[in-house]
Amino acid sequence: MALSGAPGCRAGERGPRWRRPWKLLALGLLSASSVLAAAPGAGAMSREEKRRLGNQVLEMFDHAYSNYMEHAYPADELMPLTCRGRVRGQEPSRGDVDDALGKFSLTLIDTLDTLVVLNKTKEFEEAVKKVIKDVNLDNDIVVSVFETNIRVLGGLLGGHSVAIMLKEKGEYMQWYNGELLHMAKELGYKLLPAFNTTSGLPYPRVNLKFGVRHPEARTGTESDTCTACAGTLILEFAALSRFTGTSIFEEYARKALDFIWEKRQRSSNLVGVTINIHTGDWVRKDSGVGAGIDSYYEYLLKAYVLLGDDSFLERFNTHYDAIMRYISQPPLLLDVHIHKPMLNARTWMDSLLAFFPGLQVLKGDIRPAIETHEMLYQVIKKHNFLPEAFTTDFRVHWAQHPLRPEFAESTYFLYKATGDPYYLEVGKTLIENLNKYARVPCGFAAMKDVRTGSHEDRMDSFFLAEMFKYLYLLFADKEDMIFDIEDYIFTTEAHLLPLWLSTTNQTISKKNTSTEYTELDDSNFDWTCPNTQILFPNDPMFAQSIREPLKNVVDKSCPRGISRAEDSLGSGPKPPLRARDFMASNPEHLEILKKMGVSLIHLKDGRVQLVQHAVQAASSLDAEDGLRFMQEMIELSSQQQKEQQLPPRAVQIVSHPFFGRVVLTAGPAQFGMDLSKHKAGTRGFVAIIKPYNGCSEITNPEAVKDKIALMQRGQCMFAEKARNIQKAGAIGGIVIDDNEGSSSDTAPLFQMAGDGKNTDDITIPMLFLFNKEGNIILDAIREYEAVEVLLSDKAKDRDLEMDNMDQKSSENDSHKPNSEEAPSESQDAGAVSEEPEGGGESSGVGDPDPLSPASTDSASVSMADEDPHASGPTEASALEPAHTPGDSQPQEQNTQTEANSKAHWDSKVQPMESILADWNEDIEAFEMMEKDEL
Repeated sequence: MALSGAPGCRAGERGPRWRRPWKLLALGLLSASSVLAAAPGAGAMSREEKRRLGNQVLEMFDHAYSNYMEHAYPADELMPLTCRGRVRGQEPSRGDVDDALGKFSLTLIDTLDTLVVLNKTKEFEEAVKKVIKDVNLDNDIVVSVFETNIRVLGGLLGGHSVAIMLKEKGEYMQWYNGELLHMAKELGYKLLPAFNTTSGLPYPRVNLKFGVRHPEARTGTESDTCTACAGTLILEFAALSRFTGTSIFEEYARKALDFIWEKRQRSSNLVGVTINIHTGDWVRKDSGVGAGIDSYYEYLLKAYVLLGDDSFLERFNTHYDAIMRYISQPPLLLDVHIHKPMLNARTWMDSLLAFFPGLQVLKGDIRPAIETHEMLYQVIKKHNFLPEAFTTDFRVHWAQHPLRPEFAESTYFLYKATGDPYYLEVGKTLIENLNKYARVPCGFAAMKDVRTGSHEDRMDSFFLAEMFKYLYLLFADKEDMIFDIEDYIFTTEAHLLPLWLSTTNQTISKKNTSTEYTELDDSNFDWTCPNTQILFPNDPMFAQSIREPLKNVVDKSCPRGISRAEDSLGSGPKPPLRARDFMASNPEHLEILKKMGVSLIHLKDGRVQLVQHAVQAASSLDAEDGLRFMQEMIELSSQQQKEQQLPPRAVQIVSHPFFGRVVLTAGPAQFGMDLSKHKAGTRGFVAIIKPYNGCSEITNPEAVKDKIALMQRGQCMFAEKARNIQKAGAIGGIVIDDNEGSSSDTAPLFQMAGDGKNTDDITIPMLFLFNKEGNIILDAIREYEAVEVLLSDKAKDRDLEMDNMDQKSSENDSHKPNSEEAPSESQDAGAVSEEPEGGGESSGVGDPDPLSPASTDSASVSMADEDPHASGPTEASALEPAHTPGDSQPQEQNTQTEANSKAHWDSKVQPMESILADWNEDIEAFEMMEKDEL
């Protein structure tokens, strides 16, 4: 059976203008039954098991959605650890991540069409009425154009699409009169001022009330945007134009796409990560398929499917050819430089590229899709979730996981394309891991660190919009759906747009005749309408045969051919100097640096500072080499610092009613018991010491003996606190930050250093909690006198009340060390010895690296973006403080914040009694559901 219903369709043979046959291609669908029938020995999952897993997905969605509506609505998002809504301006800033929040009930709008996909039509009708009645789009707030488009505009259009479908069926939504579409049009007009640039590329942010560059707008000064930010508009804007008959939206989105295409690097046909919206110059010249570029490629192919414009397919094919030539190194997808595509720009990959196998299925290139997906699955099996970034040898690079849905998306598409029940088992693993590690009483919490299992007080709207949609569709049969999913195409936020829009209100010329396209002689493009006989040539074990060599790719060395740099040694010019090879004492290396415009400055403290002036380079190509060298040196220097740091630890509340489901990120100590070498950790009830600062002899030793002591930071050294509680008989200690509102969500990891003396006498474990996390334990003590916690290097399985309660903490020393060594830390950590009462902090960090690069070039060295779709260069300084309070996003640099900034979260926390009352019934249901799995 053909994926599109047109098995003979080749590139260049366009046939009919994308009617019904293209519906299947639009969703990457293939009859699963036809493949399974050909493979009776493939171990197909029973219908009963699929039904059970589908019902489990529904229960999980109900848990997340009901908690948002009960504890957060009308706020934009739910904070699942503190059971309240995230309101922008009332919480500590998270930087660019907060640009998605516009005080427009983001999660509810983003979830509208998910309700219909999950057959919750009554809930959908109620939700639409709430959106119409409550949501205000005229707020004086600066939001991301990209996020607002894909989540809010896409959510409104997806909601409208399924609303009119339900109305036509005659049972639901009979009162509906296009209200969501009217709101979408209003929002579209509010986004249009962002396009007021000479290039047609939009500003990255816009004020919903005042637009851009208005005196009160507080935006419009930006000069850069990411490629995905400007190139992921065409589906929503074109759909808005087709629904309303107002062509201006589609025109603006097309102009932005046309400009990016014209600015591609012509020799490689690649695009960079960030671009200047006024000049069109590439600001970040590395290229990949992950953060910053990802959905640009996705929208080129899907715009061709939805709008029937050949030029979009031709552009996509041109880019895809370049991706497979340079970026694809199966099973890896590694960033390269657009001007020198044979040179890798990174040694790590970000999690957003997990969408790409799904896009390859839609394109019909199934082999590399299977390979990359299998590699990602092996990483997930190692860490339970896909880290935000991981290295080419599969170590954690950025440890966060905000419950992203891209891997589930690709799993769904691969199952629909292959019918292989293996992908149902993959989906089952995703469900089990979400319930086991991310589920908390008030929803699902993002993972702060996949290595420790600690949580972040965050449940993004895309979790409800995408994750449950893809998981439910993975296990649903056609008869389980109330409408034909093949009639729709998914946006990048998984919103549904009907394919009949391709023939509605066509006011735009479909062919861009001003652009030349490269003739591509590549077998990738022989078949634009994939067919089972091509994808799987009469071999039902085809997908398995591709996966098999990758089964141990994470645990063993990845079989790789000769690297591109090594391959280039045989002929041609000598490869440029790499940061890892540089020696300051080598005259030849110094001469190469001079040629690249890089100079050395010897500092008084013995360090060497590197500075690049692009105008001093011998040529433009040498300047490019110099910029790349500086970027590599920054990463190398950062990595060296991280290797000296300890990884985060976990504090897990294991007593009733938490039962291990709440895990708090804790900072380690450079003294005392090393929890990474004690597999069982230290478990015990907590006790508040007197005096609370722990700086003198403990006056309530009877309450502290054999307990884990809680104390406040300040007034003496951490080591002194540890000695005092150890003398009182404590088996461990937790130091709680005295800075009101501090949180691991917004501050870098904190390490407690010693006092400059020998600390071998301290044998108990000591951990540090920021104020917000510490208050979670203190609130629990106020409600329940007996609160038991587990101190460990990594969170243990939930429902710890099922463990043997007789296990004593005193037995910890007898346990074997943990053989799995934690990878290098991904966040900056300040190691401080504790401040005296005066407030000063003494650094416990070792001597700085001998090399610390800096850039004074106008196009300064750019480090990893704080948000996957954020942009902007960052200078690298030679002098870095040992401890910098500030924002700690998945990145290699931190944004400083005011050290004493106050947060309002604590004043809005619900009483523990009311929260727990809501939890009890859910906890019982969850225990029943998981008893066989845990």
